Amino acid sequence: METLKAADLCIPLNTSCRSMPVTPRSMVIKTLLSCISVLTVVLNLLVIISISHFRQLQTPTNLILLSLAVSDLLVGLVVMPPEIIMMQSCAFLDKLSCALFYLFSFILTSASVGSMVLISVDRYVAICYPLRYSSMITPRRVQIYLSLCWFCSVTFNFMLLKDHLSQTDLLNSCLQECFLVINYIFGAVDLLVTFFCPLTVIIVLYMRVFVVAVSQARVMRSQISALRSNTVTVKRSEMRAARTLGVILLVFVLCLLPYYSSSIAGQDTKSVASSVQIWLFYCNSTFNPLIYAFFYPWFRKSVKVIVSLQILQPGSYEAKIL
Repeated sequence: METLKAADLCIPLNTSCRSMPVTPRSMVIKTLLSCISVLTVVLNLLVIISISHFRQLQTPTNLILLSLAVSDLLVGLVVMPPEIIMMQSCAFLDKLSCALFYLFSFILTSASVGSMVLISVDRYVAICYPLRYSSMITPRRVQIYLSLCWFCSVTFNFMLLKDHLSQTDLLNSCLQECFLVINYIFGAVDLLVTFFCPLTVIIVLYMRVFVVAVSQARVMRSQISALRSNTVTVKRSEMRAARTLGVILLVFVLCLLPYYSSSIAGQDTKSVASSVQIWLFYCNSTFNPLIYAFFYPWFRKSVKVIVSLQILQPGSYEAKIL
């Protein structure tokens, strides 16, 4: 029997692929999402430049934030634009682009989740074991953990999407939309690894951080002004950082929860509600640097130095930002 090619199996009237009609409403939505994509890239680029350039900002905690900013920047640069294109037209760019789109999307998601878990661990050690923090959390160890985080993200998602990558010949046949091919078992494992387990770790660690932080705050309030030394100032600084990073983690969970909840419920991934959930997930990459700008004075100060081009002056990397 002669083997049939994919083109021979095409149905002339393919109703599964419907392009979004060009209307004023659709153009407004597309423009808004494009602005979000650009804003995500610009803001996270400022975070990357700030932490990479100024030596004073290169602390273990900020190195984790740097990793998070890299993944957020790539979301705005690599993931958001194709998603906007697919909203306007169901026919994707090509087979390879369709395969790589989901691969990069999953890798960046896993890397972000891993960075969030590392942030929780960092704050847990800083608040609960302040005297051992400098010996337990060193820049060298953080770099190793971040490298392992990205390596595991790439490896895990290559295994997760092996069915999708091996069936690129079926993608876009008959001008069909770019869809995801994933093994059911691997899908369940992905839900466990990138949602339930990290969420459990984050909640447990931050509940512990909250309890310890409250007890430390009571101790500081009970101390008389004569005994308020640098130790108290350090504790306040650590708790302020814990509060800021707690807001980041809370926003992350709120952006993540609707997307995975719909996945658990088996909701149609092409519905309007699903599209909103996906973009809420993506917008977490935009929210993070906005949170830095609101809570971190060092970020606002470093942005002023960057925008005013003072960063180009000799020795600017030694500037006092904190």
